[in-house]
Amino acid sequence: MQEILAGEGIGFRLNAKELKVTKKSGGVEVSMSDGGTSHAVAGSHLLLAVGRVPNTGDLGLGNAGIVTNARGYIDVDDKLATNVPGVWALGDVNGRGAFTHTSYNDYEILAANLLDGQSRSLADRIPCYALFTDPPLARIGMNEREAREWMQKTGGKVLAGKMMMTRVGRARERGETQGFMSVLVDGSSKKILGATLLGIEGDEAIHSLLDIMYAGAPYTVIQRAMHIHPTVSELIPTLLGDLKPLAA
Repeated sequence: MQEILAGEGIGFRLNAKELKVTKKSGGVEVSMSDGGTSHAVAGSHLLLAVGRVPNTGDLGLGNAGIVTNARGYIDVDDKLATNVPGVWALGDVNGRGAFTHTSYNDYEILAANLLDGQSRSLADRIPCYALFTDPPLARIGMNEREAREWMQKTGGKVLAGKMMMTRVGRARERGETQGFMSVLVDGSSKKILGATLLGIEGDEAIHSLLDIMYAGAPYTVIQRAMHIHPTVSELIPTLLGDLKPLAA
């Protein structure tokens, strides 16, 4: 992603130290030290991405005896229940997702349990998200670091596949061949553990893999499926046909 953004003219200063912000006529200037070299960047505005905190400070949670963690998020179990009977916490305040789709899924889980007598749980949710960059980045399940940790912990084997977007006909036709597709599979059960798609329409194509994960089906189900040409998804069976052991 950094390489793609750099190709569009965006500069990066990593591990910068001694940051200083100075107000200038018509804007601001940021000075910094990078590897012993001083730099200064001027602009009209300065954006700081410093993280998020939950909006729980004025809810009177202490008066109700509802427990929060050190960052202010409301502690919930896998059924979204707080420590106080009859009180549940959904969305950004519970720290269990902080996405629109996870917040809505919180609602679906709680409504099904309370109103329909079901027994849905956060434990069944597969992590998934997308960055709507150009091209988009989409991820589901485990990444390679987590897969290696899983191998060390369980002694299991992981199969991995990777394909550059230059092989995708849809990407070539659109002239947008940046990125790649990768997938991780449990070597024993053949179930998909995770995937990353960085490339044109990756935020949509990844749902075909996500649905197979939710179904608990082996990767061979989607590998054998006939996909429409020319699409990004049609290369997923090819990707799954070239799996190799992931190095520990």
